[in-house]
Amino acid sequence: MANTAQARKRARQGEVRRQHNASLKSSLRTALKKVKKAIAGGDKAAATRSSKAQQSVIDRIADKKVVHKNTASRNKTRLAQAIKAMP
Repeated sequence: MANTAQARKRARQGEVRRQHNASLKSSLRTALKKVKKAIAGGDKAAATRSSKAQQSVIDRIADKKVVHKNTASRNKTRLAQAIKAMP
């Protein structure tokens, strides 16, 4: 347990930040699921539209350093490859 006022405040701030980051990570996972669902649907045009819409979400979360930029880049690349491989 924090003993000083400063430590107590930092603990409060850290908890707020943790909850905010958890929310952002959840929205990242949701964005990835939306594109994967569009890919599974089989409509290449819809999957492409969905991918373009979700890329900004992925980039925004990486810019805030909630996830590493390479992780975001890897996710976008894998989705693009899956869309490209669609018949």
